[in-house]
Amino acid sequence: MKKALVTGGTGYIGSWLVKYLLEDGVDVRITVRNVDQRKKYAFLSEIAAKSKADFEVYQADLLEIGSFDAAMDGIDTVFHVASPFTLKIKDPQKELIEPALKGTENVLTAVNKSSTVKRVVLTSSVAAIHGDNIDMAEKGITKFNETHWNSSSSLQHQPYSYSKTIAEQKAWEIANSQKSWKLAVINPSLVIGPALNGATNSGSFDVIKDLLSGKMRTGAPDLMFGFVDVRDVAKAHILAAKNPEIEGRYLLVERTMNMLELSKTIATQFPGKYKLPKTKAPKMLLKLIGGMFGVTPKFVTRNVGYKIAFDNSRSLNTLKLKYTNIQQSIKEMVESLQ
Repeated sequence: MKKALVTGGTGYIGSWLVKYLLEDGVDVRITVRNVDQRKKYAFLSEIAAKSKADFEVYQADLLEIGSFDAAMDGIDTVFHVASPFTLKIKDPQKELIEPALKGTENVLTAVNKSSTVKRVVLTSSVAAIHGDNIDMAEKGITKFNETHWNSSSSLQHQPYSYSKTIAEQKAWEIANSQKSWKLAVINPSLVIGPALNGATNSGSFDVIKDLLSGKMRTGAPDLMFGFVDVRDVAKAHILAAKNPEIEGRYLLVERTMNMLELSKTIATQFPGKYKLPKTKAPKMLLKLIGGMFGVTPKFVTRNVGYKIAFDNSRSLNTLKLKYTNIQQSIKEMVESLQ
């Protein structure tokens, strides 16, 4: 790996990936929607200035056919990270589906035109592995792993998870139709940890903000997530790119916790600072007030109160990823928000 292209390089995961690549001496090119908005990538330019690697910025748009062609010139490795992660949406088709699906098509079409790209690493999500927490019980399994696919999400129900699922499926369809480059896919669970640029619109931060704001102080939903540190996700991308034998999907999760366990962790780290929940909220109440948190009664029915588990052995044994203790990740994320 000598010259890499990172889409979404200014984002939450992408910026850490760019930082590590530059520090490794890899020449990095990122794409942004407007190259004239230099403030958005100034922090990466500063990191690049302290490295021995080259750093370039190209203009491209996920929804514009052919806009990634120029940025692909001379690149050997492509990290397609760019895709919206937001839980507060008005038009899921426009805000989630189109950028995820068309963006993946446009980037990989540009890869197919390139004569130099040999490796693509795609940022997918655990959301492409399962949609609802009840899926585990309905499928009769004890742990989710890379062989599972989300079959319970749709445009109307869990549209973010649906967008990640169809985008990854499109990536595999394109990858399997050619022999010039290999694809590896990273499927992280809920990504937490500090933001490199001090600000991000990642939905992960919305989850923590809702806790810290006191919005849940009367009770936390009995909702379980897998968690992984943002820096581990970035490192996993690089591990996948460096090893020519790496192919397929890699599920990333350090551990699972419910919202109350997450709350108790923050309370221990920042005693008395926030109005955090100390009990679980009744499921029936959540069905009534779920709209305040942007969730539907169907989401509550199929997710609240159900345990989930993940098999991360492939990331440990094949990728050789070493996970950051998630309690440290939580602490640094809250400090980042402060």
